[in-house]
Amino acid sequence: MSAPQYIPGHRLLTGRTAVITAAAGAGIGGATARKFLEEGARIVIGDAHAHRLKETEQALAEEFGAANVTSLPCDVTDETQVRALFAHAEQAHGNLDIVVNNAGLGGTAELTEMTDAQWSKVLDVTLNGTFRCTRAALRSLRSAGRGGVVVNNASVVGWRAQTGQAHYAAAKAGVMALTRCAAVEAAAYGVRVNAVAPSLAMHPHLVKVTSAELLDELTGKEAFGRYAEPWEIANVIVFLASGYSSYMTGEVVPVSSQRA
Repeated sequence: MSAPQYIPGHRLLTGRTAVITAAAGAGIGGATARKFLEEGARIVIGDAHAHRLKETEQALAEEFGAANVTSLPCDVTDETQVRALFAHAEQAHGNLDIVVNNAGLGGTAELTEMTDAQWSKVLDVTLNGTFRCTRAALRSLRSAGRGGVVVNNASVVGWRAQTGQAHYAAAKAGVMALTRCAAVEAAAYGVRVNAVAPSLAMHPHLVKVTSAELLDELTGKEAFGRYAEPWEIANVIVFLASGYSSYMTGEVVPVSSQRA
């Protein structure tokens, strides 16, 4: 199937301020940062890779204006760094409207061979990191009293079994449950919490380090016979962050053409 046509922004997030984690690079976080800027938002991006983060900030600032982009290194496994990221957002822009929790870590190991360290590392970044950032987001949004939106990045693996992915699947299933529970609590102060669940999103750097055999196997499960572009996932994140999803909370939205 031919590549999809890129959809330009429609100013759906004009005047909004967003924090996006794991936003340096060519993946979903980076695509979301760009999409939010195209939609008129101001963004604060975080990532554990400080050098790559600064390069991303500079590139986006050149294109969209320095006043609309700022960054702070943030390892979501470190509560101090998480708090600093949100404090930086409030200091830089005086308000916070949207938080996208994109940070996650994968890996492959069959359960009988998986070590405690492998299990814990994936859970700490993917689930605990999302918890820390969601907690910080809700505290900030509740204090401001203007409502807001949190969008978490889950995965269809949270619903579907896959060999070698017990730690990642457990973490993503946890993100889904966290999303639903946070939504119930946050509704009282006008904050919506939803999640996206992609199946297969790839970018050029990831394709280069993926074997042709594995890529064929993975894309063979997709009805369109191809992987999603990161910006296709970002489009759905924009929808969930915008007023077009005003009646949605506690939902996990699959972004997938997976047949099984």
